[in-house]
Amino acid sequence: MSTATISSNPLLKGSGLPPFSEIKPEHVVPAVTELITELDAELIKLESNVQPTWSGLVEPLEKISERLYWTWGAVSHLMGVKNSNELREAYETVQPKVVQFSNKLSQSQPVYNAFKSLRNSDTWATLEPAQKRIVDSAIRDAELSGIGLDLQARERFNAIQMELAELSTKFSNHVLDATKAFSLKLTSKDEIQGLPPSLVSLAAQAARATGEENATPDSGPWVITLDSPSFGPFLQHSTRRDLRSKVYKAFLTRASSGELDNNPLIERILELRQELAQLLNYKNYAEVSLKSKMAPSVEAVQKLLEELRAASYDAAVKELEELKEFAASKGAPEASDFKHWDVSFWAERQREAKFDFTAEELRPYFPLPQVLDGLFGLVQRLFGVTVTPVDGQAPVWHPDVRYFQISDDTGSPIAYFYLDPYSRPAEKRGGAWMDTCINRAKITQNGTSTTRLPVAYLVCNQTPPIDGQPSLMTFNEVETLFHEFGHGLHHMLTKVDYVSAAGINNVEWDAVELPSQFMENWCYERPTLFGMAKHYETGETLPEHYFQKLLAAKNYMSGTATLRQVHFSLVDLELHNSYQPGGEEKASDLRARIAKTTTVIPPLPEDAFLCAFGHIFAGGYASGYYSYKWAEVLSADAFAAFEEAGLENEAAVKDTGKRYRETVLALGGSKHPMEVFKNFRGREPSTEPLLRHNGLASSSA
Repeated sequence: MSTATISSNPLLKGSGLPPFSEIKPEHVVPAVTELITELDAELIKLESNVQPTWSGLVEPLEKISERLYWTWGAVSHLMGVKNSNELREAYETVQPKVVQFSNKLSQSQPVYNAFKSLRNSDTWATLEPAQKRIVDSAIRDAELSGIGLDLQARERFNAIQMELAELSTKFSNHVLDATKAFSLKLTSKDEIQGLPPSLVSLAAQAARATGEENATPDSGPWVITLDSPSFGPFLQHSTRRDLRSKVYKAFLTRASSGELDNNPLIERILELRQELAQLLNYKNYAEVSLKSKMAPSVEAVQKLLEELRAASYDAAVKELEELKEFAASKGAPEASDFKHWDVSFWAERQREAKFDFTAEELRPYFPLPQVLDGLFGLVQRLFGVTVTPVDGQAPVWHPDVRYFQISDDTGSPIAYFYLDPYSRPAEKRGGAWMDTCINRAKITQNGTSTTRLPVAYLVCNQTPPIDGQPSLMTFNEVETLFHEFGHGLHHMLTKVDYVSAAGINNVEWDAVELPSQFMENWCYERPTLFGMAKHYETGETLPEHYFQKLLAAKNYMSGTATLRQVHFSLVDLELHNSYQPGGEEKASDLRARIAKTTTVIPPLPEDAFLCAFGHIFAGGYASGYYSYKWAEVLSADAFAAFEEAGLENEAAVKDTGKRYRETVLALGGSKHPMEVFKNFRGREPSTEPLLRHNGLASSSA
């Protein structure tokens, strides 16, 4: 490995935007090694001279954390969007050093004692609420990081943390490699029957990427992959049941055998999490996880999930029966033997028949540039901010990445974000996410204070431009973009100047999805939709009848969709609550048991969905997947505030938008989410708007 000289190492710049165009895998090891050595020395210096004051404790600590995050955050970001064997190798080499230092930081006795002294001091009363919450969270996090353990227990705790970090990286890489390893090559017209032109073009493009230079949409060959823009539409439209079965089974058995088998990793992760919980004196990992969440207890989460399960189960059973009847009416032999790979196909046919439109028909009306215009028009209307492209002002990791500025009503910049919209299966993990690049903060240099503006990463995996056309989005991809942008706004429109509570920092995990899910509701609001739905060739606005059909179809199969989320949430919760690693019941058995009351078609015997459940085994959602539903209650209720004010009343929308911006978005992690919600809504949240929006409210409600 070449040793890039430290002085010129782009990963040690430590402030401003990461110089992505200069960062190479060979920079990672020397940069991180050098940085950890420096930060280690800084921590020792702080410990020997720590003052239980804001400026003597919190500020120097934040400087250390920020420098670590600047470098390691850039490396972790590239792992998600520009993955390669060289980068993986470098990442895995230094990850233990990062984990080790993070443990050292969170388990520093002098720092912990100083936090407690600060909380008990006379100056406590002079601190702002945001500062108090940061101190309280730091004490709680130190306790959850094993600060109270004796030396032997702490060493074991740290070894567990180290192994868990390695296992989660390995888990994620296995899923990426297994997704990448499968491809289905189609060579005859018969094999592409039913597929929409957009998928046929994408499949020809995928074939060219594998070396079939002459592949065209007309003559093939065509390659189907497990990447979402390919896999999803294939299951929805392919008339070849045998091929649907093949693709579906490949998807649900990802990373479950051979070198990429995640089964032993799952067992080990659950075993280690359980041991970690016991070291901290908790019964199970779910209790540890909930200590820093909004939900007060495991029982409170179970109660919400049961309420949603009861409201959606009968609806899901009825939806499946209707689907089978529909397939039978079309003479489908599979109607009497309905399998998982039939659901998407027949649901799409039924939706087309019921609402008289196809998802494909809408694509030409949602070219990405137009959708962005609509989205930016909405945030201007709601929050009084303007979004403008400033491409070229920031180094990017891929030519497709865009860079934007957000300005306030005076035209002054208040935030920036990157947008990486398209799927790149060879180097980019699936899904969509928002991450922080730079946090908002008050910076004082030479006696002058300035505000450092926040920068966000917004990453999607939507259909790329094909054959000279722009990226034509499905309505589902439009919703995903709005969702991630909601997270971005949470990070970017914060008014908090303390890093540790700015934007999404210090926001309880089960409240983090509120601003993202809130934004999805606007995709169905008339001015927003018509502001962006324009045909990419003619500029014609989406015809009214399509809008009506979209509204009518909004709750199509919503019982099934809700039940699916409840299923994932309960499996995750029980794996971290009642499951005994190494016991008679395997993780897959537990899932099968929960499936009896949360699925209407039992999982297949070979279903290894857990092996690709990255949210809980490689992301931050362990014992927290329920957050999507918990926050959906909050987001539906937040949107209901706009409905009650009157969506047709522009002045009321602006007024409510201003209040939402000043509470939910501006306050970040400076107050407890329940307090923030009550500041906006004037009361505690209700589940009624969510059930109503999903068409699941009982008629008596």
